[in-house]
Amino acid sequence: MNSRYTYEMMQMDIEAIKELYPFVEVLSIGKSVLSKGLTVLKIGNGVKEVFYNASIHANEWITSPILMKFVTEYCFAISNNLNIYGYNAKELFDNVTLYLAPMVNPDGVDLVTGIISSESNEYKVARKIALSYPNIPFPSGWKANIEGVDLNLQFPARLGSSKKNQI
Repeated sequence: MNSRYTYEMMQMDIEAIKELYPFVEVLSIGKSVLSKGLTVLKIGNGVKEVFYNASIHANEWITSPILMKFVTEYCFAISNNLNIYGYNAKELFDNVTLYLAPMVNPDGVDLVTGIISSESNEYKVARKIALSYPNIPFPSGWKANIEGVDLNLQFPARLGSSKKNQI
């Protein structure tokens, strides 16, 4: 099967997870440029907190179904008191809280996967931006959001201050 994982597919998977595993909290953390909901799944009750995300870069959409597969396997293991990767899932649930953002860049993903029509204004604007980067195939190589912003470069890393702390 040669299928691409889209925002709509992810939403259907989240609905199924909510129904099968009521202990999963579904949180909204905002909206994309095209008003798609940005979702975080919260699993666990522990004081240790871990955050996972996928599809920051649109052309790396394959990370979303991989993360969702992990969510499904982990929830199944919790529900059935099984181990996952050698650890008791229920014990992990009690000691660790996972926050999982399965698709940080849904507009970009839908552009790359062909959901956004080549006749749409959004596609045409993105195509115009892409013309500045002729060596990157469009839309398959697109990694930004629908406005051309590389989300991975938007974190406040404070790189300049780390140099001050070097010995």
